[in-house]
This record gives sequence, C-alpha cells and structure tokens, in this order.
Amino acid sequence: MKCSSVVAVAVLLLGLAVPAQAQPTDLSGFSFLRLEPSARAAALGGSFNAVYGDDVNAFFYNPALLNDAMHGVLSVSYLNHLSDINAGFAAYSRHLDGLGTVGGGLRFLSWGELQGADEQGNRTDTFGASDVALTAGLSRAYDDNLRYGASVHVIYSSIDTYNASALAADVGVLYAVPSEQLTLSASVHNLGVTLNSLGATTDQLPVDVRVGVTKQLRYLPLLVSVMGYNLHDYDSLSDTATTLDNILGHLAVGGEFQFGEAFNVRLGYNHRRHEALKTKSRLDLAGFGIGFGLKITRFRLDYAYNSWSENGGLHQLTVRTSI
Repeated sequence: MKCSSVVAVAVLLLGLAVPAQAQPTDLSGFSFLRLEPSARAAALGGSFNAVYGDDVNAFFYNPALLNDAMHGVLSVSYLNHLSDINAGFAAYSRHLDGLGTVGGGLRFLSWGELQGADEQGNRTDTFGASDVALTAGLSRAYDDNLRYGASVHVIYSSIDTYNASALAADVGVLYAVPSEQLTLSASVHNLGVTLNSLGATTDQLPVDVRVGVTKQLRYLPLLVSVMGYNLHDYDSLSDTATTLDNILGHLAVGGEFQFGEAFNVRLGYNHRRHEALKTKSRLDLAGFGIGFGLKITRFRLDYAYNSWSENGGLHQLTVRTSI
C-alpha cells in the first residue's frame, strides 16, 4: 500500500475521532492525546485542570495535581468510541517522603481493522492502526498552598507498516485556598520533539496551554469547574463564528453534585465540540456530557456519556481503587 493512501485514511479517522479540541489543521499522528482519560473528566466536559483530590487521572490534565491523597490509587478506564475504535487508560500513583508524589500512566487507542486502498481507490488488504503513550510524573509542594509538577511522555503511533514517535513533557502549577474551597491552576502540555513521522510531513505534537479553576459552593453540594484550553492559539471556530463563539471555543465547563461520599452526578459542556459535531440548529446535545460516580466498598466506579449528536455517543467507564 502506498504511504500516502495510509496517511490519508488515518487523517480522515482522526478528524472523525477527535474534533473536540482541535481544528483540522491541528491533526497529526498524536491527536489521540486529546482524548479524555477518565469517565469523570469526560462527564465534566474535560474541565479537569484544577480538580484537586484523590483522583489519579487528574495528573494527565496537570502534573501538579499529583498529591499524597492519591497514594496507592490505581485507575483503569475503557472508552467505547464510534465504529470499531476503542481506547484504554491506566494510572497509578505513590507518595514518596522526601521526594514528592509520583505517577505513571498509559493511554492506548486501537482503530480496529481498516480497509486499505491504492491511489486509484481499488481495495487492497486490511490493516491495523494504534497509538500508545507512556507517562511518568512528579509533583511537589512548595508551601501549604502552592504545588508544582512535571511529567514526561513517550508516544508511539502506527498505521500498517508506518509509524511515528515523539518525546514530550507537561509542566504545571496549582494554587489552593482551602478556606474558600477554591483551586487555581495553569499548565502547558505536550512540549517536545517528534522523532519520526507517518509521512513526509513532520507530525506536530498537540501543544496546549491551559488554565483552570474549581470552586466548591458554600451552600450547595456542587463543585464547579471551568477550564480554558488552547489558549496559545486563538483560532476561529469557523468563518461564521461570532466573537462569543470563539471565546467559548476555548472553554470547558462542568459541575459535580456531591451527594455524600458514595454518590455523585456530573454534567459538562464543551462548546468547541458542540460546534464541530452539531447537525441541528436547535436542541442539539452535541458537546454535552453526563455521568455519575459510585463508591462501592473499596472501589469507585465512574461512568460518562458524551453526545456526538446524530452520530451517536461515547460511553466511558472507569474503576478506581487503593492497593
């Protein structure tokens, strides 16, 4: 099979799979890094950059979120994407006295069996495609309010006999005000170098500058989370997008209703995802997420559903426990 045909198929699939936080010009062999790695984050619309607590998946959003409350926490997630696309995620953390809190993570995406074609459009053999990223992170406390952290990623993508690889890093800071139940954060993601690409054009890492804020409301059992992302690139959502649309296109918002330790309900919205996927002018739920969390003995179960309008929806399940 011609390399150009393979890459064309991959770009098409990437465009269908991850329009949530990127325009088509941003697509590369590493766009899978934008997938939400946990059901809790997905239900909150991806607004997870400042959610501080014992959820180890948070360090994918900001390495400074690693903390001693995550000691010994293991998380495993499964995402049932559209068509035959499936993804899996795992994360684990330990607190080491004198060093800080360390975390490790795995992100994996399988595209299923794909139909090959030559440059004239004639069908050839089927082939496979997959992506994987290994992550290691460290966070330390500067004082009672401020934390800082960094993580590194080894990234590999393959399509048939072709592959791409890269090394990248995230850095982040977190400032907490416990008396106000307020958390502020900032992070930069996927800074690095591409080692080799799928085709003649160098695949670009999806660099992302993010800020986040979470606030636990005083008189309601509600945690509100807002995240700004792609802040380094104020691109227009479309030729017809208004100024308000373009501003909202850099925001993800979510809310978690915390009905005690054992049960939570979550809602989220991502405007960029809505604009990319909507097929109706009104009452289109594209970009909305909903989910819940349950605690059953030593296990936490999180579920999320994210609407892709008439295309269907994504189901995601996460199980967390301390070991």
